[in-house]
Amino acid sequence: MSNMQVNSAASGASSRQAQSASAAQTKERKDSGPDLYEMMRDAREKAQATRDQFNAAKPKPRYGDAPMEAYARLARARRPSEVNAAAGFARRQIARLKAAKQTDPDNAKRIQAAINQLQKAVQRAGKKNRELDREKLAQDRQKKLLQEKKSREARRQKQELLRKQAMRRIRESGYLREAEVDNRMQAQIAAVDMELREQAQKLGASIQPSMETVAQQYAAATAEAAPGGEVDVQA
Repeated sequence: MSNMQVNSAASGASSRQAQSASAAQTKERKDSGPDLYEMMRDAREKAQATRDQFNAAKPKPRYGDAPMEAYARLARARRPSEVNAAAGFARRQIARLKAAKQTDPDNAKRIQAAINQLQKAVQRAGKKNRELDREKLAQDRQKKLLQEKKSREARRQKQELLRKQAMRRIRESGYLREAEVDNRMQAQIAAVDMELREQAQKLGASIQPSMETVAQQYAAATAEAAPGGEVDVQA
């Protein structure tokens, strides 16, 4: 028998022995129960299922409601004390949302948008107080003109006062519509951000190699590098 035939027979025997050893190791792993990778995968799946159930049961925060309520109170206010109460409500909501921003970073942009609207509500409350003061002065002038029998000038003052009050009410209703539109827009932006985050997580999970795949690739590369196709465990 030639040397080539001897080497071929030896190589075939070595290959059959390696396959038999690999099959025995696979059977041994199956018989010994789930491996570490399977246990970790099952734990991750259970943890994700628990988080999904918790998030589904937890009510979604409605951060945009606070600015709309603040503007509704401001629009209803007829006296400076009521305006100050609406401004106080807005300030309390600003403090609450700033704290929520620290505990809910996923909705930080939406919370900040609500804070910005509330800060504008406080400023507009100050403006309304100044307007109410001017309207009170106009009413006092109108009464004085009536007492002085200047009815024509009194009527002109009254018409001007009514016009300014109507313009103020229109502007205040516009504040409320602005808050409603901003709330809807922020909700849409938050939904898009959430969808993009979920897609990024799914993409990362799909392209990231599993621990089992990495271990198999490392074992195969080591086997190819070792002499005769055998792994040198003492290296």
